[in-house]
Amino acid sequence: MLKHFLLLSSLIVVMQAATAGHTVTDTMLVRQHLVALTKQNGYRNYEDTQALNKTAGYIRQVLLQHADTVYEQTYQVEGRTYRNVIASFGVRHAKRIIVGAHYDVCGKQEGADDNASGVAGLLELARQFKGRPLHKRIDLVAYTLEEPPFFRTKQMGSYVHAQSLKSMKADVVGMISLEMIGYFRDEPGSQQYPHPALKDQYGDKGDFISLVRLSRQDAFVDGFTQHFQAANTIRSVPFAAPAAVTGVDYSDHMNYWQMGISALMITDTSFFRNHHYHQAGDKLETLDITRLSKVVDGVLSAMLAMATG
Repeated sequence: MLKHFLLLSSLIVVMQAATAGHTVTDTMLVRQHLVALTKQNGYRNYEDTQALNKTAGYIRQVLLQHADTVYEQTYQVEGRTYRNVIASFGVRHAKRIIVGAHYDVCGKQEGADDNASGVAGLLELARQFKGRPLHKRIDLVAYTLEEPPFFRTKQMGSYVHAQSLKSMKADVVGMISLEMIGYFRDEPGSQQYPHPALKDQYGDKGDFISLVRLSRQDAFVDGFTQHFQAANTIRSVPFAAPAAVTGVDYSDHMNYWQMGISALMITDTSFFRNHHYHQAGDKLETLDITRLSKVVDGVLSAMLAMATG
């Protein structure tokens, strides 16, 4: 009874803080992670394995402070070694939920929104999952090689990870991709869409986070979306469409779809809003860390609801 009472109390505290608009996520720690990821020598692209390895080392160091287990999934591409970093919580449970974000960048840029923002969120989730009484296993995965020239290939870190889960017949409930979650704008005209008609439905301000899914029934995605919106930490817009719609499969979640795993992308809509996408202007100084943290709060609340029930 005491265990159930403590669990319920923990959930109530998180939900009350979220509903009240207060951030549970530590914005100072988020900034610290963003600085470590973006303000370093070199660039986190596929050619600069030294920068990638340094980044993977930082991610691993942080995760080791919080997770039950941490390990690297290494593989070879064109004679070079690349690595996913994986942290697990509640490892005794068979059913698992994956939360992932890629840490590499496209070209010579900081990659603050794309995708240091997602990785910083992943690291802050790790801190908040520590010690939670989970009823499902949670794996946090930092991927390599999401960006070109390996995008949509079997060399993507997320493809390697998703394929490994399929090979071991892991009982995966679903996957959440944190893909660009830190860029927000309140000016009219700051938000674009793949189809102009969507502007009438969602507005023309880039002041929301989008939960992107395939247009089909999906118990995991439906449940996560409901819990995320119930937390009410930030304005959120669910978006369901076929994979053929531009942008719907533009991240690591698509590889889990290929393996028959339910998956959802959480995003600030990338180049439909952030004009620094894949440019040198994608810098830490352009991010809204407060709203980024509120996205993490929403993910935390939804994950606790799904992994403790």
